[in-house]
Amino acid sequence: MAAPTAAEQITNKQTDGGQDVDSGSGSLEDYVVDFVEKEVGSDLKDLKHVGELLDRLREENNVLEEQVRTVSSSVPPKVSAALTAAEEARCSLEDLLQRERHVSNMLQQHLQGAQPWMDNLGQTLNQVDTIERHMKYLRCLQHIEELSACCVLTEAVMCKVLCARSAAVQQCLMTSSVWEAIRAIDNMAALDAGLDQSGCSHLRDFLRETLLFWHKILKDRLASDDLISHRASASGAPSAQPVSSATPASLAPPICLPIQIMLQPLGKRFRYHFYGNRQTNSPSKPEWYLTQVLMWMGNSSTFMEEKIQPILDRAGASISARVELCRGLLSLVQEKVASDASRLLYDDMLFCHLVEEVLQFEKELRSNHSYPAVLPGLLHLLLEDSVLQKWLTVEKKMAVEKMDAMLSAEGAWSSQYKDISDMDELKAPDCAETFMTLLQVITERYRSLPCPSAQLKFLGLQRELVDDFRIRLTQVMKEESRCPLGARYCAILNAVNYICTILGDWGDNVFFLQLQQAAVSLGEEVVLGGLGVMEVGRLASLEGSLFEGLLALLDRLKGDMMGRLLEWTMREITEKAKPYCQDRWLSLPSQHDQSTMTLSSSACPMMLCVRDRLLNLHQVLSLSLFQLAWQGLAEKLDNFLYQDVVLSNHFSEGGAAQLQFDMTRNLFPLFGHYCKRPENFFKHVKEACIILCLTVGSAILLRNLIKESEDGTRDLAGAGDPPPESALNEFGVYCLAPCDVLILLNLRASWPGQ
Repeated sequence: MAAPTAAEQITNKQTDGGQDVDSGSGSLEDYVVDFVEKEVGSDLKDLKHVGELLDRLREENNVLEEQVRTVSSSVPPKVSAALTAAEEARCSLEDLLQRERHVSNMLQQHLQGAQPWMDNLGQTLNQVDTIERHMKYLRCLQHIEELSACCVLTEAVMCKVLCARSAAVQQCLMTSSVWEAIRAIDNMAALDAGLDQSGCSHLRDFLRETLLFWHKILKDRLASDDLISHRASASGAPSAQPVSSATPASLAPPICLPIQIMLQPLGKRFRYHFYGNRQTNSPSKPEWYLTQVLMWMGNSSTFMEEKIQPILDRAGASISARVELCRGLLSLVQEKVASDASRLLYDDMLFCHLVEEVLQFEKELRSNHSYPAVLPGLLHLLLEDSVLQKWLTVEKKMAVEKMDAMLSAEGAWSSQYKDISDMDELKAPDCAETFMTLLQVITERYRSLPCPSAQLKFLGLQRELVDDFRIRLTQVMKEESRCPLGARYCAILNAVNYICTILGDWGDNVFFLQLQQAAVSLGEEVVLGGLGVMEVGRLASLEGSLFEGLLALLDRLKGDMMGRLLEWTMREITEKAKPYCQDRWLSLPSQHDQSTMTLSSSACPMMLCVRDRLLNLHQVLSLSLFQLAWQGLAEKLDNFLYQDVVLSNHFSEGGAAQLQFDMTRNLFPLFGHYCKRPENFFKHVKEACIILCLTVGSAILLRNLIKESEDGTRDLAGAGDPPPESALNEFGVYCLAPCDVLILLNLRASWPGQ
């Protein structure tokens, strides 16, 4: 439903109020006034909406007239009332407009009369604003003067202020009030900061010259005192920032000025004692000055943390006083070490000693004094080309000399843990253990170097030393190969196995894996030289190790030595087994009770030899090597007995039973000390005994089954029988083929009709 028009609102008001127009003229005027205030507003100056209201009322009037003309025939009373209401509204509007003109005229007269007052008041307010801005400006000037940022003062006044400050500094220095003088200089520095944007160039230059003048005097005064020795006097000292030019980004930041001053007396002491012709400046005793510097660091640590660090913290300096002191002392040591290293390049012993002491110093610096890893110590001095090359040369020379000494030592091939069974599983001879310890010491020396490329050079040296040691072991082994069962030959075999074990562990070590990745990424020829694309790819994926080539050579040497050892052992056993091979297997009587059977007398020498060799190998070989040895011996012995005893003879029922007794009750138990089921390592002999000891009926059926299978003559009636392999499996035969079983069956002498 459409909203009521203005005329309708007036009409509704008249009709709903319960009074007619004549009797309620006052209320109608009030309504009209309210209506005008609602539509026009209370601001009589703003009458721009009156025209819009008048136009809208005229439009509504026209609409109503049109509606009247349209529906006059149907609703005459309503149209008449509407026309009456419209006429009244028009009259009211004319009255309203007349009142509006009257009020507007009165307002204009009032504004014209009040305009002089407004002009006077505006001038007064402007004056108040100007005075207030001046007051604020003066207060700012006063505050700036209090803060010594006197940018707006005259140069003459400032010069007086500076002279007063300089006099205060001079007075403080004369009365030994050093820290008061520092505070005065701090105030002068604040003035300089306040004048940074000032246009008073002469004043600014004068202030800075004065500041630098007193700064130099104060610095010299502080430098003349040993602040390390007078620690208590620094508890109230204010901070001082380092005064130096801009430092290149590639260099370390300058040491804080207070620390520089504290280091000056220590630097004098250091140069006095460790330079020139002093007895304390001995090339053979670098530990003297290295230890002295570490002592200074340790003795000053508490003082720096408790006295100096709070001052730096209050000044907002994000530095560590203790670390700054260490940096300053390190600069002294770095200069000294660099000088000594270049002078000792032609003296191997002194150079080695210097390197050892530097490494020990670096270790204590990082661990005991918690020196940050991101800051350089002394190790970078050892990476200089001539020094690093000399280090590598000396390492190799010393290692070769030690190898010669350890291999020629009296107890080189005996284990130092031979009397301690729990620690002697590897049974490594002393020379091998000493050699691997030598390599481990080299690793510990270069492990902390900050350059992977340099570390890889040492790794290349280690691999070269391992190969050299392998060659030396091979030479000694060839001398001992005339007696492979001797203690020295077995000790060499233990040495090779020990080195293989250690290198295998190193291949899985995190440090060497990191070096492996570095070698691949850097393409180091020292380590990767000679490797193909596939091998390098395996190294990159960590499938291989940097020691694979060495391990292959060592494994080949170990395999050759183990083969020669077993060959000599079997030669001795076969010599003892000749009577047993030629025993009367065909004529032995049958014995139904095995509890009364005894070992064949011809087998005793062979069994004793096997027992003694097993005991001897168990004593002289490491656990893993002995595992390989007895298993290899069992395999060879199984083949020998199968070929030279079983296949070379015919067996009666008693002979077959005797052979089975000798094997299962005597030979197999000799190996039972080292495994739970030794018969599994003598599969040929065990299964041969099973076939030879079958009952006659089972043997005949098995022989016929195998022959029919070979000849292809199995008829339809026997087509449902199992294959020969299944039948053999039922008897416990898995290794021997049907043709071999047929040969064994033909070696039986107890057949019906024979």
